[in-house]
Amino acid sequence: MAIKGVLFDFSGTLLRIESAESWLRAVLDVAELAVPEGEFKHLAAELEAAGGLPGGAHPSVVPEELAELWATRDRSPAQHRAAYTGLARQVPLPAPHLHDALYERHMSPAAWQPYPDTGEVLAALQERGIPVAVVSNIGWDLRPVFRAHGLDAYVDAYVLSYEHGVQKPQARLFEVACETLGIAPADALMVGDDRRADGGAAALGCAVHFVDHLPADARPAGLLPVLGLVG
Repeated sequence: MAIKGVLFDFSGTLLRIESAESWLRAVLDVAELAVPEGEFKHLAAELEAAGGLPGGAHPSVVPEELAELWATRDRSPAQHRAAYTGLARQVPLPAPHLHDALYERHMSPAAWQPYPDTGEVLAALQERGIPVAVVSNIGWDLRPVFRAHGLDAYVDAYVLSYEHGVQKPQARLFEVACETLGIAPADALMVGDDRRADGGAAALGCAVHFVDHLPADARPAGLLPVLGLVG
């Protein structure tokens, strides 16, 4: 089978969110709030465990009152914000506005770092004439992140769950991506880090390749095998 188009997941595949400590530090600095180092590290760890950082670790426990919202969080901006701020609010912070500030921070380009080989792989696919779509479960527009990191020119389409009201692993999102690129699912390769969500592309007939969800500096060449898969 010749691959005629590649679908990429966003978070944990092409780019990685900053650490919980970096995330919290950035917001505290903007608010000009000083927190003792021991308390700061404790708060960052608690926020991470709660799952309050989108793109970070999943919550260790989803509170019963947030369970339904969590399951459908990527279908709209309102659901996404409510789910993540709800999780973050389990952790008391020095000022009440900080939970919303943390949510805003995670949508900024500065909060995201491309994996070291992301640009190289996307550029190589473009040179080979292979179109690329970013297919993401997300509740906000990630296009500014790609533009800020110089990656937008390599992406032919963005297929985002909140814009279609459907989220991976449902086949419809992958189907839309293939239709947008003008390719058959059997000619597409889906690349992602989530075996359940991204693996849903297999039901449509796409080939699937998984990468490890690791910090950016711990995965310097995880995407390079994709170039071998497209021939």
